[in-house]
Amino acid sequence: MKKYIFTPLLSLTLVLFALVSCDKDDDTPAPKTKTELITSGTWKFQSASAGGVDISTAPQIACFVDNTITFSSATAGSISEGAVICAPTTAGPFTWNFATGETELVLSGPLIPGGTNTFTIVSLNETNLVVSQNVNFPPPTLITITFKH
Repeated sequence: MKKYIFTPLLSLTLVLFALVSCDKDDDTPAPKTKTELITSGTWKFQSASAGGVDISTAPQIACFVDNTITFSSATAGSISEGAVICAPTTAGPFTWNFATGETELVLSGPLIPGGTNTFTIVSLNETNLVVSQNVNFPPPTLITITFKH
């Protein structure tokens, strides 16, 4: 009788040991934080829309489309003018931070004429930064700007 109990008990013990020792390695890296994403490189203009209409080639923003933006640390950054210089220029250093649970990007100064220094973050990932804000152009309009690495 002991022989019949011993064999299933041994089998059950071996199965349980095998299941417990089968540890799935989770080598998936932790997702990057928004700070890591935004400071991972230089951002270049990709497109812009006003009220849902593409304005990427509008002459009014020609001096902005060749600028680059670098968020170099968790609080500092700089804008570099391209070949077409804005008047007044937006080039130079700035400070920044996230606000409202990292759903807003606040710069120390406005990025576009008629705008404010606070942008709503539409999306931020490894390759794209999409921000929007209401701008007081006649009439007030929602501007959305996409930057890429």
